[in-house]
Amino acid sequence: MPSENPDQARQAGRALDAANFFLADVRDGLGPYLAVYLLTEQHWDEARIGLVMSVATIAGIVAQTPAGALVDAMRAKRLVMGVAAIMVTVASLSLPLFPSFLPVAISQGIAQAAAVVFPPAIAAVSLGIFGHAAFTGRIGRNETFNHAGNAVAAALAGVSAYWFGPTVVFYLLGAMAIASLLSILVIPARAIDHDLARGLHDADTDAQRDTPSGLAVLLTCRPLLVFAICVLLFHLSNAAMLPLVGQKLALQDKNMGTSLMSACIVAAQLVMVPFAMLVGAGADRWGHKRFFLAALLILPIRGALYTFSDNPFWLVGVQLLDGVGAGIFGAIFPVIVADLMRNTGRFNVAQGAVITAQSIGAALSTTLAGFVVVGAGYSAAFITLGAVAAIGAVICLLALPETRHGASRPQGKTAAPASAIAAE
Repeated sequence: MPSENPDQARQAGRALDAANFFLADVRDGLGPYLAVYLLTEQHWDEARIGLVMSVATIAGIVAQTPAGALVDAMRAKRLVMGVAAIMVTVASLSLPLFPSFLPVAISQGIAQAAAVVFPPAIAAVSLGIFGHAAFTGRIGRNETFNHAGNAVAAALAGVSAYWFGPTVVFYLLGAMAIASLLSILVIPARAIDHDLARGLHDADTDAQRDTPSGLAVLLTCRPLLVFAICVLLFHLSNAAMLPLVGQKLALQDKNMGTSLMSACIVAAQLVMVPFAMLVGAGADRWGHKRFFLAALLILPIRGALYTFSDNPFWLVGVQLLDGVGAGIFGAIFPVIVADLMRNTGRFNVAQGAVITAQSIGAALSTTLAGFVVVGAGYSAAFITLGAVAAIGAVICLLALPETRHGASRPQGKTAAPASAIAAE
C-alpha cells in the first residue's frame, strides 16, 4: 500500500524532489564534459574518445541487471543510493590526476557501474511510497527536478569553466554528491512499501501475488522485449549526438568549448522540464506508447538539422530538440516498465534488463559515431544516428502495444496482469 501517513508522504515527496535535483549531475557522471576535456586538455582524437567512453559504458552494461535485482532484493534502498553516489564522485575526481587511457577507462567504468543503481532505485522508492495510481505523475515530477538540476549544474559548470578551466566540473560534481547524500537520508525509510516498490501487491488487479514471478518473465513478456529493442535503438541514435556537438564546438574555439557545451545542456534541460511535466500530466489519458513514439521520431529530425550549419548558435538551437526527446523518454520509460511488470515483483530487475539494452546502445553509439566521423565527417555521423532512430520508430509503431492500464479500460474492469500481457 502507498504511505498512509500524509506527513510522511509529504516529507518523502520533498526529499525525492531534492534527491532528483542533486542526483541529476551525479548519476550522469562527467557525461559529455568528458569528451570535451579529453579533446581539448589531453588532445585525444575522436576515435580514441569514443572508444574509452564505450569501454567505460561496458562496465555499466555488466552491472545494470544485477543492480536492478539488488534494488528489488534490498530494503536499504537509501544506503544503496548513498554508496553509489560516493563511488561515482571518487572515480570522477581521480580523472585529472591519472589522465592516461587505462586509468581513465577504469575510473569511468567504476563511475558508470555505480551510477546504474540510481534510475531503478529512484523509481522503486517512488512506486513504494506513492503506488501505481500516482506513479506516472510522480515520475514526471522526478524528471522535472532531475532536468532542473542538470540545467543548474550545467550553467554553473559553463560559467566556472570559462573562468577556471574545464577541470572545474570535477569539483562541481563533488559538491552535488554531498547535497544528494543529504537529500537521500531525509527520505523516511518507513514511508517505503518495499513489496510495492518491486511491483507486488498491486491493488488494481484481481490476482495479487505474495511472491515474485520467476525471472523467466523477462524473456516471456514479448512487449518487454520489443520495448527493450526500441530503447536500444533510441540510445544507439541519441547517446553520441551531444558529445559530437561538443567536439564540433570545441574545435571551433578551444577556450569556449566547455562553456558552449554547457549552453547546449542548459538549453536541452530547460526544454525537458515542461515535457517531463507533460508526460506526468497527460500520459495516462493520451497513451504511453504515443509519448515513446514521439521521443523516437524527434531524433531523425535532430540529426538532419545538425548537418545544416556549424554556427554555434544553430547547434545550440537544434540541441533544444534533445530536450523534447529526452524529456519524454526519461519520464515515460519507468512508467512503461511498471505497466508491463505489474504484480510480478520484478519491476526493478526488468528496469535493469531494459537499461542494459539502453547501455549497449549508448556504448555502440559513441564508438560508431567516432569511427564514422574519422572516416566520413560529422554530417555523415549525424545522418547515420538519425537513421537508427527511424528504424526504432517503425518497430515501436508496428510491434509495441499500448501499455497503460487504468486510463483506457471500461468502468468496473480491472487491469490485465503482466502474465496476460506477456502472452501477447
